[in-house]
Amino acid sequence: MFPNNDSPAQLLASAQAGDGQKLGHLLQLYRNYLTVLATTQLDARLRKRVSPSDLVQETMLSAYRDFEQFRGNSEPELLAWLRKILINCLYHAYEVHMQAKRRDVRRDVSLEEVNKVLDRSVVRLAHVLADKGASPSACVAQRERGVAMADQLAKLRREYRDVIVLRNLQGLSFDEIAVQLGRKTGTVRMQWLRAIEKLREVYEVEE
Repeated sequence: MFPNNDSPAQLLASAQAGDGQKLGHLLQLYRNYLTVLATTQLDARLRKRVSPSDLVQETMLSAYRDFEQFRGNSEPELLAWLRKILINCLYHAYEVHMQAKRRDVRRDVSLEEVNKVLDRSVVRLAHVLADKGASPSACVAQRERGVAMADQLAKLRREYRDVIVLRNLQGLSFDEIAVQLGRKTGTVRMQWLRAIEKLREVYEVEE
């Protein structure tokens, strides 16, 4: 499951001991997680110029470059540090592409709150995906729940992943999602149902 069978804690310890290769492996574990967070924060205007993957790549490069500044010693502390870097990258993107130099986006963007929503969404999705008593909780017991869920979402096609993020993580109505995606409400509703079914299949494979 993990690179070279090292757990996140082992990778973190090696990275803090100066192993650059293990640091690279460590950061890759959170690419999907950061992508989900970035997706929830990019509005339609900025998305035309910056993709979530662009934002995550900048975050990863900054984290690798500035890792010596990280003072934590656990996965939750590392996630909090990565979220702060993502906020700064998002602010920079707005400043460069939207000419919002007078507006501090960091005051409006709370990835800590998004993370709480992501965490609560694991519980909601568990109820949606529950089948004959099975629950995704077994798959995520040893990991940060938001990270584990993001890894499962990453296995879906982009259109399925996006509609789940918009519906279950951002809490948008089907009408709002339809406007954002430029599709009919009925089409979006059917796409969401198919996406949930595909996600259920992914979890069943994991089980």
